[in-house]
Parts: sequence; C-alpha cells; structure tokens
Amino acid sequence: MAREGRLEKEEYICLLTEHTPEDTTFLADLAKKQTQKIYGNHIYVRGLMEVSNICKNDCLYCGIRKSNTKCSRYRLTKQDILSCATEGYDLGFRTFVLQGGEDGFFTDDVLCDIVYSLKMKYPECAITLSLGERSKESYKALRQAGADRYLLRHETATPAHYSKLHPPEMSWEKRMECLEDLRALGYAVGCGFMVGSPFQGIEEIATDLKFIEQFQPDMCGIGPFIPHKDTPFAGCPAGSGEMTCFLLSVIRLICPYVLLPATTALASLQGNGRERGILSGANVIMPNLSPQAVRKKYMLYDNKLSQDTESAQHLQDLKAQMAAIGYEIVTDRGDPKRNENNERKEEKRHDNLLSKIHESRRIYQS
Repeated sequence: MAREGRLEKEEYICLLTEHTPEDTTFLADLAKKQTQKIYGNHIYVRGLMEVSNICKNDCLYCGIRKSNTKCSRYRLTKQDILSCATEGYDLGFRTFVLQGGEDGFFTDDVLCDIVYSLKMKYPECAITLSLGERSKESYKALRQAGADRYLLRHETATPAHYSKLHPPEMSWEKRMECLEDLRALGYAVGCGFMVGSPFQGIEEIATDLKFIEQFQPDMCGIGPFIPHKDTPFAGCPAGSGEMTCFLLSVIRLICPYVLLPATTALASLQGNGRERGILSGANVIMPNLSPQAVRKKYMLYDNKLSQDTESAQHLQDLKAQMAAIGYEIVTDRGDPKRNENNERKEEKRHDNLLSKIHESRRIYQS
C-alpha cells in the first residue's frame, strides 16, 4: 500500500485504468483542498514572452520543428523583450517567462545580457527560462546573470517512448542530465509531459508519474497533446482533457508544493479547460505578453489560443473568470514553497491514496 502521497508504478497503472467519474471528482476535491491548504485561493499569473520560433531540433510533434518549411519564423530582439517586460510590469506581473525554440542566436552572451538587463530593471521580479537543452556551463552562466527558474519538460520518462517522439540526435539521457544540472545549480526546476502523445500508453503515463513523484519538481507543466498539421503526427488524435485534469489532481497529491499550470493547450482543447484545470489542483496561468504580431507564429500545435484571456492585456477578464469559480488572481512572483523539513511526513497528508479511492467508491455507491 502506498503512503504519504506515493504509489508503486503498478498502483499508478491500476489508478489510471480503473478510476471512475466518482473517483475523478473525489481526487479533484482532495487536490483542490491540498492546493488551498498551501497556497490559499491564489492563482499565480506569469507574463509569457515567446522569444523565438526558430529551433535547431526536429521533434516530430512540434509545429516549430526545424523541418517545417511552412512556419513563418521570427525572433524577438533584446529591446522587444524589454518592452514586453515593461508592459507586463505596468500590468502588475512580477514573473516573466522567456520561452522559445533552441535558437542558436541566443548564445550565452546574448541571453545572459538579456536576463541581466531584466533583473537590473526589475530586481523584485522572477525570471523563468524555457529554452531547451543547454550545457551545464550555460545554465550556470544564466543563473549567475539572474535567472531564477527553468522549465524543461522531460516529455516522457520512458527512453523508448522518447526516441519515438524525437530525432535520433536527441536523447532521453541528455534530457535527464539537463534536469539534474538545473537542480544542482539551484534553479527552481520544472518538468512535464504531453498527455496522449503518440505511442503513449498507460504504462508510460504511470512511469511519468513515478518520475515526477521522485524528482519532486518545483513546477510541472502538463497539457494534452494537440497535433499540428505540418508535422509527422498531423493525423494523430489529440489527448484527453479529462485525463489531463485527472493527472493534474494526481500530481498535486504527490507533489503538494508544486506550482502547477492550467496550460494554454488545455484551454485550447476545451473552452472551459482553464477553469477545469484550476478546479483539479492547478494554481498557475501564463497569459501572453508577446507582441501581437508574432503570437500566431508561435504555433506549437493547431488552433493554439493567443487572444482574449490568453493575452496579458486581458488580465481583468481573467481575474473575473477566476473569481467566478472562487479564486483570486495574484500577480506577485509566487515563489515555489520548498519542502525543506520533510513536511510531507509531519503533516501525514494522505496515508494512502488507494484507500481513499476505495472509500470514495463506497461513499458514492451507498
């Protein structure tokens, strides 16, 4: 039996294959309570800047992959990025996320200068980077320049699955090495995966959950796979919003302190996806601060939302949307809450996830 928010891989498989709608509701309620216990009813917003859709990689699922000749490429300048940050700061944002493809233009010198300039101009703001695989020396230089957090989705914790989603020159081992390097350098580290990606089965998802449970990321970004028409996976079905929300609840229970976004992909797949994600245990939203002219060019998958409440300029609308389900948008940096004193054991949060699942069935059937 699993204790303190931990399950064996076989138990994760059982949970994924046998859960009922009632179990889903029960776990979402547990996850929501756990989130509120630690973070209250606060939903943290991050100002997202998509700095480049130029990428050296050829990941089979990605709309900005190197081989997509139909992609209209762009790259933001340092001044573009600083201007976006100024607008975001004036709107109240205190965390900026720089996301982009693995664009060789952004050398350590170029990127460190940008990060340092942002930090000098807005010293109270957190800087999060999501720019793919780099060397440990590069990560160290960026950390010294002022970067606080780094999001590098692991995509899958199963090496054979990783090889089916990426070109031969990319390796699962390198991705894991990067995550360990980031942690060793003192970053707040984020990982994550796509739900329903091609060749993914229940066993792969269970392996991902076990990896997340053991790695204990500070941030975790999961969202449904959505195909892009100009990739080899164009004809593959999209992932499930329902399964994504269920997994958000599970991740909240096994990583109670994690900063967990309700992703744009979830909102793109389902009109109320953002709200459902929050009600399942998510507590982060990342509205877009990128210049309007480039937002539709950063198209990782088809029909990606970039306007309305996905836009940072609609922050008031987003606040109203969250207030309608009982939550409050906060624009402060919302640092990850560290679990330094093994508070998981001291609080004895959930003695056994499976026993609670069984109890939920008993309640609903009585």
